[in-house]
Amino acid sequence: MDILTSKADGILTIEFNRPERKNAITAVMYQAMADAINEAESDSAVRAILLVGKPEIFTAGNDLPDFLQNSKPVEGVPPEARPVFQFMRALSGSSKPVVAAVSGAAVGIGTTMLMHCDLVYAADNAKFSLPFSQLGLCPEFASSLLLPQLAGYPRAAEKLLLGEAFLAQEALEMGLVSKVLPLEEVRTFAERQAAKLVALPAASVRATKALMKRARTPAINDAMGAENKLFAAMLLAPEAREAMTAFMEKRKPDFSKFA
Repeated sequence: MDILTSKADGILTIEFNRPERKNAITAVMYQAMADAINEAESDSAVRAILLVGKPEIFTAGNDLPDFLQNSKPVEGVPPEARPVFQFMRALSGSSKPVVAAVSGAAVGIGTTMLMHCDLVYAADNAKFSLPFSQLGLCPEFASSLLLPQLAGYPRAAEKLLLGEAFLAQEALEMGLVSKVLPLEEVRTFAERQAAKLVALPAASVRATKALMKRARTPAINDAMGAENKLFAAMLLAPEAREAMTAFMEKRKPDFSKFA
């Protein structure tokens, strides 16, 4: 299974399990994660959610061939019905606390999803990137809103406009992660933090999370809608086609011919 899910001691663990493809995420994987989070929402036995990858890789982001196949507009099917959108809606809307343990690369949506988690712990080998501009695309799933809120506009602009990777210590300084730990400790630490949440009064934890997110939830939903509309249009534009083709052909893209 490319996504492993398990429930134990009040924690739903969702684990990327496709290391041979750098945990690149397919539509089927998105749907599995969306279903798991939505099921947990109504399961009183689940009091916290833990997202993890492998020691060497969190996720390389979208599986490109699968992404291109499943992102094409389908008549009568709204973009919001896509598995990736269902997953991000479920993650962003979860009333239960979400903890993430990140080691290795977290590319694209691998970094975006962390902005919707509550506690994020990074290994000292973690590496983050939001390379949407390099792909002829735009930010996704409220990252254009949340990253400036976390890091301030100048630093967020550097990460979103240039799309260059940054390391765990900078992610900590930006407020994207809560703590940086040695690789061999990060998952255990995140599990312990999730266990602490489980031991607390569930209603209190949920209420506290809801109150903290209350003011920005409408803005997040609005940003998601605006980004999704623009992202879908840009996906069909020549710049994105050039970027994707260059990636497949393992060459540097040439955007000089586009205005």
